[in-house]
Amino acid sequence: MADRSVMLVLHDVAPETWADYRSFVAAVDALGPVPMTWLVVPDFHRRNRLGEHPQFCRMLEQRLARGDELVLHGFHHLDEAPMPRGPHEWFMRRVLTHEGEFYALSETDAARRLEQGMAMFRQFGWPLHGFVAPGWLLGAGARRALAATGLVYTSDVRQLRLLPDFTGIEAPSLVWSARSAWRRGLSRQVSERLLARHRQAAVLRLGIHPVDMRHEYSRRYWLDTLSRLLADGRTPMTKIDWLGSHALRLGAVA
Repeated sequence: MADRSVMLVLHDVAPETWADYRSFVAAVDALGPVPMTWLVVPDFHRRNRLGEHPQFCRMLEQRLARGDELVLHGFHHLDEAPMPRGPHEWFMRRVLTHEGEFYALSETDAARRLEQGMAMFRQFGWPLHGFVAPGWLLGAGARRALAATGLVYTSDVRQLRLLPDFTGIEAPSLVWSARSAWRRGLSRQVSERLLARHRQAAVLRLGIHPVDMRHEYSRRYWLDTLSRLLADGRTPMTKIDWLGSHALRLGAVA
């Protein structure tokens, strides 16, 4: 059971983003056995339905066989709800992200999309324990729907949250905004500060996005940071495996 761990989490995994991730995943594999958590979108932007990409799905099955974890990450990863109402909703859905799919959905609509995603995982025979909303944005209706799914956990940028009651477990996450040079520079500064602040944290998450892979500056940072954390004695784990070890640790304390 690891005292300090690191989770490598790949966001927005879909057939069209695999080209971004392919060489990075190979570089991580070259470091040794590093299990990864893949946040899989069943039909990314309504043009990447998994069932239409059997080779991609076989690749994901091979990752499962290596000890990786697949997590349901929205369904379309696309916010198609009516225009935001009020400044707060505008900020959440148009400033933070345009892809907060589960922020404005009703409980009924959220439940329908969750079931569609879970059904797709069942169709492929993939084990499923967690759901992460695009942009980490869950509206009230989506929270109620998610609590009723029987899944084990969700997460936001600061915590892993056990379902059905959303009990929080501290798990700091490093994440970049990599779409411009100044954002990448600022993201590096923020990440280094977070690493220093959370040096002794039980677990750190590296939340990586496809856009990070399109710039050598950010791609190299993630690979170097992972290497640093492994050299510092952190054990790489998937989310569900870490949660299992965390529960055992709590049981040992009790």
